[in-house]
Amino acid sequence: MIKIDNNSSKAIYEQIYDEMTRLILSKALKPDEQLPSVRELAALLKINPNTIQKSYKFLELDNYIYTVKGKGNFVKNADELRSIHTKNMEEQLENSIKSLKELGLKDENIIELVKKIFSRQGVEINVKSR
Repeated sequence: MIKIDNNSSKAIYEQIYDEMTRLILSKALKPDEQLPSVRELAALLKINPNTIQKSYKFLELDNYIYTVKGKGNFVKNADELRSIHTKNMEEQLENSIKSLKELGLKDENIIELVKKIFSRQGVEINVKSR
């Protein structure tokens, strides 16, 4: 479910946050599904409960989860979040393309770079440049 890389430069609470958002956005965790309690997840991952609490706090601040007092933490509906996340990713891609063009790369070079990235992921695309 959640993978922690102890060799990562990223803080553990950030890794948990990233893994939880991935699970929510991919629909592996369903809307209104209860998350493990802070203590349960801390025991499972063998980390300090405060670290889990910090991750949950940021997930709630970013509207991925909600808390019901006395009951626990639950997944929010991810459809709107997925839409916002997709829009943010699109903006990042647009900025990356702009930066590549500023470096002098032509459209054809950028398309080849994208094909190369897809190829590394096992995806074949057929795109013709203008």
